[in-house]
Amino acid sequence: MRFVHLVRINDPLNPLTEPLTREQVWRGLVQRAERPEEFAREMQGSRIIARGEASLVRELDFGSFRVRDRVRLVPMEEMLIETQAASEVPSARLCITIEEPGPEQLDVRFDYEIEHQAHTELLTPDVCDQLLKQAYYEADLDCIRLVRQRAEAGLL
Repeated sequence: MRFVHLVRINDPLNPLTEPLTREQVWRGLVQRAERPEEFAREMQGSRIIARGEASLVRELDFGSFRVRDRVRLVPMEEMLIETQAASEVPSARLCITIEEPGPEQLDVRFDYEIEHQAHTELLTPDVCDQLLKQAYYEADLDCIRLVRQRAEAGLL
């Protein structure tokens, strides 16, 4: 399954939204990579297993199962998260890119690629995919909301 969507950060036509800098957005995304449990309600904890110059290997604890992934960073531009397949989860890839489509505009693109999921008799593959897309979309909106809150609090 592939799912791509944009979250608008800065829109000069919307004066109700406080603009963020590219640096603030990047710092917030790095915080998400280093402390993902602060951005995901269902996660019980995480630990960084290895840290490189521009990468992290993490173990994410969801209570009933754990996931291992690798985060690669292209500073101020892109974050690539590759999840290893396990019995509870398929392999997946998420590329988060900061984009500037025009003057005073700033977007974050979330591009998911997920290995095909198993489904049940009650849920067809299409319904499972739609539910998963909605969950990712809501989680990404929550992430940006938390980045905004941290920026307003001076934590970025």
